Amino acid sequence: MRRWEQYRTPEHLSDALAILREPGGSTAIVAGGTDLLLDLQQDRHPAVKTLVDVSRVREMRLIAERDGWIEIGAAVSLIEVIRHLLVRDNADCLVEASELIGGPQVRNVATLGGNVAHALPAGDGTIALLALGAEALLAGSQGTRWQPLETLFDAPGKPTFDRARELLVSFRFPAKRPGEASAFHRIMRPQGVAIAILNMAARIRIGEDGTVLEATLAVGPAGPRPLRARAAEASLLGRKLDESTLEATLAALLSEVELRTSPHRATADYRRHLLRTLLRRTLLGAERRLSLPADSGSNGSARRPQLS
Repeated sequence: MRRWEQYRTPEHLSDALAILREPGGSTAIVAGGTDLLLDLQQDRHPAVKTLVDVSRVREMRLIAERDGWIEIGAAVSLIEVIRHLLVRDNADCLVEASELIGGPQVRNVATLGGNVAHALPAGDGTIALLALGAEALLAGSQGTRWQPLETLFDAPGKPTFDRARELLVSFRFPAKRPGEASAFHRIMRPQGVAIAILNMAARIRIGEDGTVLEATLAVGPAGPRPLRARAAEASLLGRKLDESTLEATLAALLSEVELRTSPHRATADYRRHLLRTLLRRTLLGAERRLSLPADSGSNGSARRPQLS
């Protein structure tokens, strides 16, 4: 059967939005297509009249620093995220998350926006962006608006915005400051390209005395939506990352997660057991990236190796 009738390739945001406003039939947004096209082929998504390919929309293809924010277009591919020096210098956790999504062929075409718009509680790109304190730019018939990333998710696979009528244009998060670093880790089955059993991202800012000044922590799947672990974040503030702090943070984290048993991945008890290891790896991994004045005379984090 035919799964779509038209395939449109706008090059400007206004043109893409105009297509979405056209009457007479269903539409679907596609960029990399690594999820949607497979869902259409396997009849997990109803046939649509028009596929709108946004991979050429200029406003959705940028990576730039603006007024202290790092902005990444939703149609930027994962391999571009991984290789771009501006991202690598400001968002280690997002680079690490993107490196783990699918295989090389998938990363060459899959987009950051597609990962987020899929609205999975353990989306690797989503979890990393949450830890970075990201906001999302949405565009529709009423104009554009920035809103906190965590407000985009309603239920597993269901965003709060209409994917057939609104466009997820770009993401932004604050540029990295002195004494700040981030990290991403996940635990998964040995096959290597499936959804994570559990993943986590953290961004911390540490003062010269070694205490945590700011912290953001995200984990999934830990409920019906990607989770910003605010109780765990609060437990870190004003403390050094020692054993007592890690235990207090683990207790806070356990109090706010909603872990479930999955027949294909892990039980809730196993995930609860893994949280201790994952929390330690993520927080201490971020801390290790910092070169504080007492160690090396620098307040930045070590530069990741460049990819060709």
